[in-house]
Amino acid sequence: MSTLFNLSGKKAIITGSSRGIGKATAIRLAEHGAKVVISSRKIDACQEVASEINNTYGSDTAIALACNISDKEQLQKLHQDSVAWCGDIDILVCNAAINPYFGPSLNIPDSAFEKIMRSNVQSNFWLSNMIIPNMVKNKNGSVIIISSIAGLHGSSLLGAYAISKAADSQLARNISVEHGSNGVRANCISPGLIKTDFARALWEDEAILKSQTNKSALKRIGMPDEIAGAVVFLASQAGSFTTGQNIVIDGGEGETA
Repeated sequence: MSTLFNLSGKKAIITGSSRGIGKATAIRLAEHGAKVVISSRKIDACQEVASEINNTYGSDTAIALACNISDKEQLQKLHQDSVAWCGDIDILVCNAAINPYFGPSLNIPDSAFEKIMRSNVQSNFWLSNMIIPNMVKNKNGSVIIISSIAGLHGSSLLGAYAISKAADSQLARNISVEHGSNGVRANCISPGLIKTDFARALWEDEAILKSQTNKSALKRIGMPDEIAGAVVFLASQAGSFTTGQNIVIDGGEGETA
């Protein structure tokens, strides 16, 4: 069964991979044999993760490349530099996202809404379209977008973020339909509350944490590694018949009354 998850020879870009879900994903992809591009805005943080991976899995397993996902030219450079380092990309994990506004949608400034949509949706659209042509050429590829359960429900405090995550799910479905005949798969993963710096405002608030975890079957917060395992599945032969899906990983939040 281990061969189903073998990623030897595969090359992956993971955005937002200097911490949290992205870092856990990069480590697990490397563990299963992939070369990984570590990317976020801060090069020092990326280099720390790349060094950790190279020290564990071999000196040429990871590279650090800084990129602001909201800048199309920086995304193009990320792609070009990645291909120059390792060749065509087989696995794209769009993990980086932002949420600069917490509150009712009625009050969100246009600038914040536009920033959310550009970083959380348009950047994924841009980067996917840069990488997919070579996946089509090679008749193989996996695009994985980290969405959120926020995209499956209405939200009184995370409205714009939720809209962006719902759009990410549709982006994955569109990619799967447009490019499936050429061996390219695309899926979303929608995590529930995960213990990351990104969600710190939620899990550091005891009242919010208790409310969220009480709604789930497992009655606890998730960990980044519990999302990374699903990415490995979708990136590998084990997930070769899975496309156009939105996999919800929320500790069973939808299963409780």
